[in-house]
Amino acid sequence: MGKCEQCIVRELSSLKALSKNELVHLADCKDTHLIKKGEVIFNEGDVINGVYCIKEGICKLVKMNSNGKDTILKLITKGELLGQTSILTQEKATLSAIAVEDMHVCFIPKTEILSFIDNNRNFSLEVTKDVCQNLNYATDFAINHTHKTVKERLALALLSILDSAGTDHEGYLNLQLSREEIASMVGTATESCIRLLSELKKAGIIDLKGKRIKINNIQNLKNLAQ
Repeated sequence: MGKCEQCIVRELSSLKALSKNELVHLADCKDTHLIKKGEVIFNEGDVINGVYCIKEGICKLVKMNSNGKDTILKLITKGELLGQTSILTQEKATLSAIAVEDMHVCFIPKTEILSFIDNNRNFSLEVTKDVCQNLNYATDFAINHTHKTVKERLALALLSILDSAGTDHEGYLNLQLSREEIASMVGTATESCIRLLSELKKAGIIDLKGKRIKINNIQNLKNLAQ
């Protein structure tokens, strides 16, 4: 059983507010799961009975619109938690979480999370902060999709992938999303996404090699995203 007090997720998430005794207890009550690329962690409408700690890998948070098309709202990566909002609101999941690469996650039962919230004020505050940050992110996402052009949103999406996954030794993004997935992040048709990626390549801002993408000029991409 892994030691929660030595885990990267504890250092980067609200779990950092737990005491050593609480972390030892956590190690005894958690379950660990290996999730393969493409597998669903939970679906929109599911009852979530705990919190998922992302130890390795990346997943996408997806919302299905009335036309049955998916929109990728956010990438969740190592050190982050899933399910805190549903635990606090006692509501069903409003999004689906799907692995975009192989993942290693730990699951903490709802009863344990609620106990920590009741008995540890600092943990309760950290969870509240996390939920507020998620709300701020959702607000920014809505504003960007209302006021920014498709090209500006594509720049934001590429920066988000860079932030989530980093680059390999050749400078290519570690996470290889399909053109359909990138289009889903941007909120546009796949054909438009492909055309705009080609435009960014012609401008020298990125390089393309199959599915692989290299950002040549981060500052130009940031300028475009603004």
